[in-house]
Amino acid sequence: MSLPPLPDMILDPLVRSALMEDLGTYGDLTTRTVIPEGTRYTARLCAREPGVVSGMQIARMAFHMVDPSLVLTQHKVDGDPITPGDVLMEISGPAASILSAERVALNFAGRLSGVATMTAAFVAETRGTDTRITCTRKTTPGLRLVEKQAVLHGGGFNHRFSLSDAILVKDNHIAAAGGIRPVLQAIKGQASHMVRVEIEVDTLDQLAEVLGEGGADVVLLDNMDTPTLREAVAMTAGRLVLEASGNMKLERIAEVAATGVDYISSGALTHSVSTLDLGLDF
Repeated sequence: MSLPPLPDMILDPLVRSALMEDLGTYGDLTTRTVIPEGTRYTARLCAREPGVVSGMQIARMAFHMVDPSLVLTQHKVDGDPITPGDVLMEISGPAASILSAERVALNFAGRLSGVATMTAAFVAETRGTDTRITCTRKTTPGLRLVEKQAVLHGGGFNHRFSLSDAILVKDNHIAAAGGIRPVLQAIKGQASHMVRVEIEVDTLDQLAEVLGEGGADVVLLDNMDTPTLREAVAMTAGRLVLEASGNMKLERIAEVAATGVDYISSGALTHSVSTLDLGLDF
């Protein structure tokens, strides 16, 4: 999926912190020791397995942050499908600069391409339905913004970015507040009209209570089997947005999408991905 890039200024602190972590207190000791001054090369960032690319914007920033004189030729952009051997980017200039930025660029690009690739696999299982795949807040600390952007690159959608984005009432909120009815009454009495409200239910009886009470925009159907999800869709009859969540593994996505739920959320998109194998070769 082709998307406008994020403003570089938003990503700058993230990339700068990663480079500082990798360069340490003295810079790239190996490169400073063994690479003759003035050595120039062209390196290629290549795919070693198929997938969907993400993190090219950050890779570009990492190289340019180390050395603005590096010349980058980008052949693939975030959201592009890739196959083994595809050249994603060429980097030309001082060899020392390329080597010093290499690991940070590859760490981001490999990790985020893994997120985009898994998301694309989930999305593929929803073909023929109107169900959308969305992520959760189960992200790597500090990387939420870019991991959620990678979900978009894979064709998915974003859930809330933080606790302040929306009201999402979970089972523990319901228990602490004394039940679904007190929760929804409190929301109707206090929440801004600009804030969307989602509430989690575990049973059809709880769903019926939410439908009767009103005050919610979205219902999260948590850990329901497929027949129960189908019944929940019939009960709701389009009155509320329905999100299926819990144990949403790839092999189950097609049958859940066929129930007619609006969204399927999966933490696996960001917490259980494998880094896509990318390499940089001179």
